[in-house]
Amino acid sequence: MKLRTTCTKLALLGAVFCAVNAGAQVKIGFLGTLSGPGGALGQDQYDAFMLAMAQKGNKLGGVPVQVIKADDELRPDIGVQAARKLIEEDKVSIITGMTFGNVMMAVAKPITAAGVVLISSNASPAPLAGKDCAPLMFSVSSGTMDQINESGGNLMQVLGYKRVYVMAPNYQAGRDAIQGFKHTYKQPLVDEVYTPLNQLDFSAEIAQLQAANPDAVYVFYPGSQGVNFVKQYRQAGLMGKLPLVSVATVDGTTLPALQEAAVGAITASAYSPDLDNAQNKQFVAAFKQKYRRAPSMYAAASYDAAQLLDVALRKVGGNVTDKNALRAAIKSSEFESVRGNFKFDTNQFGRVDFYRVDVVKDAAGVDFATHSKIKVNYRNRLVDECSMK
Repeated sequence: MKLRTTCTKLALLGAVFCAVNAGAQVKIGFLGTLSGPGGALGQDQYDAFMLAMAQKGNKLGGVPVQVIKADDELRPDIGVQAARKLIEEDKVSIITGMTFGNVMMAVAKPITAAGVVLISSNASPAPLAGKDCAPLMFSVSSGTMDQINESGGNLMQVLGYKRVYVMAPNYQAGRDAIQGFKHTYKQPLVDEVYTPLNQLDFSAEIAQLQAANPDAVYVFYPGSQGVNFVKQYRQAGLMGKLPLVSVATVDGTTLPALQEAAVGAITASAYSPDLDNAQNKQFVAAFKQKYRRAPSMYAAASYDAAQLLDVALRKVGGNVTDKNALRAAIKSSEFESVRGNFKFDTNQFGRVDFYRVDVVKDAAGVDFATHSKIKVNYRNRLVDECSMK
């Protein structure tokens, strides 16, 4: 009765909060790469977010939520068009997803300039974590590309390899990846090779790296590029002979297609399905039951994005019209991360732990095995370039 009376008084004053809160539907746009060679990454993000939604009765923060899905096709121009539709026609208040860095770079400013909150669960281009940070932009990803590959460089240093050959696709995330690797790996590189985005035949490049005779190879090839590269690497007789260390090449999205071809690969990652915490154990069990595969780091971060929004929307009572209040709620929200440690830095990008994860074969089949921690609560070195405090 008290709530009804209060709402009535507010309505007489022209306020609409109670009506909005009672009518109760928050619209969230999911914008990601859902087709083409990188489609498996975006699909993992979407599946994990929707798993969290299903577990919470299609509500976040106790408020009914409508998720509107859009495919950017790994094209910045399509991403911008899709973002505009989500904002102008679908009237979303929050956009999450974001799979590839080149699309994220194109859509970040148009989304936040429109007063829409952007929460990336994967793409985290280095400039957006530094000088181009923005109040309405957050990232719950497994670090920026340079950040996670800095952990890869640390890992390579620990492994003791002196002559390393590096490869990545020639786009924003690929360049960020190698720059991050070089920031922490202090030895001169044998070679630094960038291949066209979406190239799937690496036979010529593999022949070239063999001729260079390195101690080890370090690559960043997400999605189907990773599947093809690793298969061709094994076909060339190099797996197990020439150490392969990578980021985002062998993960939950690619291992089902790789299986034994990936055994022996070493990865640097902020996530592995075998991480020993209660939130991760229930997440992995639920994800496997629903989708018949193990979750990747893309799925883990997207599931965390839903948990974050669950806490934040509860804090604001489902009212997404006050962007300052919503931003403050997101930034201050604490949730149980499947990755263990997670918190926002001043640039609103995450600080996470990084692990060495090996691909192994045991009696149960081919799987990931967490070997050791590389970095704990690792801070992005670009934070100081962000003007937000």
